[in-house]
Amino acid sequence: MTMLDDQKPGVEPTDTEPAAAADDTAKLPRRHRRLWIAAGALAVLVIAGVMAFTIFEPIQVLPRIRLAPGFALTDQAGATVTSEDLRGSVVLYTFTYDNCEEPCAAPEPTMAEIVDRIDEVDLGETEMRFVTLSFDPARDDPAALAARADQFGADGRTWTYATAADDQVHNIIGSGFKTWFEERGDGTFSFDPTLVLVDGWGIIRGEYRYQTLADDADRILHHIDILGEELRNSHGPNSLAYEAAHFFLCYP
Repeated sequence: MTMLDDQKPGVEPTDTEPAAAADDTAKLPRRHRRLWIAAGALAVLVIAGVMAFTIFEPIQVLPRIRLAPGFALTDQAGATVTSEDLRGSVVLYTFTYDNCEEPCAAPEPTMAEIVDRIDEVDLGETEMRFVTLSFDPARDDPAALAARADQFGADGRTWTYATAADDQVHNIIGSGFKTWFEERGDGTFSFDPTLVLVDGWGIIRGEYRYQTLADDADRILHHIDILGEELRNSHGPNSLAYEAAHFFLCYP
């Protein structure tokens, strides 16, 4: 009896099994390649769609300049206000001191105008806060801060006046917000009139240090409105277009 006679009917020769296994092995990389090709094509389509949306839709974004400093402040009511308390809110900061008499370079009138007109912009569910920091903590106790707040109509909730401990003022205002100030020696200060816009993640999105041809209040309100539109579209597919805009579009 031959070897072929010993085999059971319907059973393939064993020497063909390695060939079948080799075929399965060959098929596996091909399936992977097809998946990679499909994934790559999808990624190209997504990127192309995002770029097209970014280019052809009127998307504007504010630059992500740097992180705002962390701080613990004492406000006009004597309460402690920290940077974490303000997290989640868009905050506009400005800087001054109580003994800043007319003509005072502090942009508090601009801040007051923005507070009065903030309903012109749409931040969605995000709260808008205003903080004026004094760089003269030796003189600006809560009573002095409250008096200056009353002068400009700051209610202590939407618009807060505050200062930091003497050893922290330069770190917060000078190093963190990069706003220059210097005591003259007679109880007055030289300083750069500055407003700084910070988003809810604690990232500085705008710095306004010099008067422009456009009114500062109009320009800042316009930028807050741009930020509000970005915040309202920060979830879902539209967020991809806004992220792309940070890479492909010029900042306003």
